[in-house]
Amino acid sequence: MLNLTDIQPQKNEVYLDNNATTPVLPQAAEAAIHTMNLCYGNPSSSHMTGIRAKYILDSTRTLARQVTGATDGKIIFTSGATEGIQTSIISALNAARETAHNITKPVLLYGATEHKAVPETLKHWNKMLNIGAEVVAIPVDENGILDFDFIAANVPNALMICTMIANNETGVFQDLAGLETVIRANNSDVLWMVDCVQGLGKIPLALSNTTIDYAPFSGHKLYGPKGIGFLYVRETAPYTPIIAGGGQEGGLRSGTENLPGIASLNAIFKLLADENDDTFKSHQVLVAYRAQLAETLAEVFPTIVYNHDFNYSLPTTLNFSVEGLSSKDIMNLFDAARIRVSAGSACSSKVTGSFVLDAMGKSTWQSEGAIRMSFGPASTQEEIDQACSAIKNAVAAMRHSCLILSDADETFDSKANGLQQWIYDQQCTWCYIDQDAKEIVLIDPVPELVAKFDTLVSCQNYSIKAILATHKHDEQADTPAILRELLGEKVPAGDFDQLGWNNATTTQVTLANDSVASAISIGEKVLVKVALPGHTNNSVAYLLGTAVAGKLAADDIDYVFSGDTIQIGGIGRSDFDVSDSTALYSSIKELSAVINEDTLICPAHDYKQLFTTTLALESANTPLLSKVIKDAIDSTVFVDEKAAIDKEITASDEPTYCGSIKESIDPSIDVTPEQLTSFLIENDNVMVLDVREPHEFEAYSDVNIAEQQLVNVPLTQLTDFVHTFHEQKQHSAFVCICRSGSRSDAAAKTLKRMGFENVYHVPGGFALYS
Repeated sequence: MLNLTDIQPQKNEVYLDNNATTPVLPQAAEAAIHTMNLCYGNPSSSHMTGIRAKYILDSTRTLARQVTGATDGKIIFTSGATEGIQTSIISALNAARETAHNITKPVLLYGATEHKAVPETLKHWNKMLNIGAEVVAIPVDENGILDFDFIAANVPNALMICTMIANNETGVFQDLAGLETVIRANNSDVLWMVDCVQGLGKIPLALSNTTIDYAPFSGHKLYGPKGIGFLYVRETAPYTPIIAGGGQEGGLRSGTENLPGIASLNAIFKLLADENDDTFKSHQVLVAYRAQLAETLAEVFPTIVYNHDFNYSLPTTLNFSVEGLSSKDIMNLFDAARIRVSAGSACSSKVTGSFVLDAMGKSTWQSEGAIRMSFGPASTQEEIDQACSAIKNAVAAMRHSCLILSDADETFDSKANGLQQWIYDQQCTWCYIDQDAKEIVLIDPVPELVAKFDTLVSCQNYSIKAILATHKHDEQADTPAILRELLGEKVPAGDFDQLGWNNATTTQVTLANDSVASAISIGEKVLVKVALPGHTNNSVAYLLGTAVAGKLAADDIDYVFSGDTIQIGGIGRSDFDVSDSTALYSSIKELSAVINEDTLICPAHDYKQLFTTTLALESANTPLLSKVIKDAIDSTVFVDEKAAIDKEITASDEPTYCGSIKESIDPSIDVTPEQLTSFLIENDNVMVLDVREPHEFEAYSDVNIAEQQLVNVPLTQLTDFVHTFHEQKQHSAFVCICRSGSRSDAAAKTLKRMGFENVYHVPGGFALYS
């Protein structure tokens, strides 16, 4: 196990994720340590040590009033904003129980872009307290501003309304004065909570001059430690303690106070209140910082789009998207370059967007590709300069990898060669590149990846040999045709079938079972189309290999692009309207007759992040498949058994899966970060595989471990690696490493499953390796 002192920021780290949490200011840390070491008394104790502790408590409360403009009302110290939100909502709903009976259809209003803590808390306590109100989101416009007309129409029936001073994803701030006018003009008694977490230190506050009833704050969003916050409660607002006990905080919040945390707030509040201290920068300085970052981003990402209007946003937040790049692409690059930002959506193969941007009506690609870059009000010019320099250096690696094109007339010798797997929402798009011939083939594309493909083709001037689908459902778009239209003259004209096969450019190839099939060339290889109806009536497979004298032998096939006929963990389902189980039976026998049992199969979906498979693996996993291949079952029995399997899919937790995926995967073997160096020194013939993408690898390429240079095997090219290194399965050891350990775990499991005997991965990856 790592020692805590071994966990430290990386050298030259640039932290631009302050909306998530901030580093602790030295003054705040010093105050907390001083209190822990020397002012350790309990504020409730009556002796002198306790009196000194109580002074810290009371003086911090006074300072909190000063910086929030709360000349009256209650200031209650909490564990953070979530507790403050809970307390506010419980207090309001408890008081509203009687009022609810007098309203025909009571509602609880909250802004559609609120932090999830607010609507989830409203829903939870509405149910627990049996209020019976409808929880309703207030719409926002394209700028993220709350709909005043909606509020005016609905607030008369509201028991509570919750808004936020500034959004955590976009920095969009609300017009508090305008909100107050519309709320109070239509319901003078409704209880109003304003989440002020992102506002303190950035927006002037005068809480006592408003009719805000509750305002939660958090210490760790303003350079304090985690686990401390405070709540403002208006003098006339109802209040229900949610923590009972010893009666601390005047009986409003029991439990011994977190005095070190409160002391840290004391130091922060003093800096905020001191007009002669420049720790916290003025609005004008923060705007200049944002302008500098925006100028740098525009320089490196010419097609950048901001997801918020700077006129309506705090200067400390920049939320942007770049068409053709996923949030995962950008965040992983920045993290490799030691620039810390947040993705606006989840970074996984299961794509999700930002609910905040969705509420603002932003396009899908903006929502799914959003990046949030946030600095703090105490940031320095030196930090912003360092950030801009790091961004420029990092994005250069993206240009080298042909993920973006620059305005300059640059040419790069891309290292991309062979097979790549691009994942979007568990769908596999396979891209095969012959670098020598400058030719490229795309199989099973999804529309969301067209910009990535277009950029790659433009960057390297590749000749597009084919854009193909392995099958098409009735409701599916004709993606190859869409791409051909979007790419225009980059795609050669021809006689295309419904899956994109260009009949005008084909030759004939004989397969291992002596059948003759159509083929196209790519470099020195051929791509052969084989009809495999069953999953759909138009399903095909494409075989990529080296033909000799017009014949493609099973031994000479590198990859099979099987669509959903054969999947990782099962046979494709055949219970759709366009399916035919009898035809699927014949197709499986046809496929097994022209490929080997260990030929790499590349499916159209990857539900478990295992990349590739073989007939041997799937036969071992699926008895029904094994019986078909061994001719131990006829088509009639197959149809009955297959129907039973398909029913299990429909009744499963994942009824949209295109096949029955049941295989359990053995865990990978760990080499922990603290063991890695000694492991490499003690073991010979070990290859360290950095499975990050090439642009991540290049962004900080001077990394080595135990004086051993890392080999970059991007996860997108793992199937190609399996094919290329299949003869070293038993003779070498492989250690997989990545940013956090997630991708290296997937890589190690895949290699182990594919027969590589000595495979390890590093949990925690570079994040924990010192």
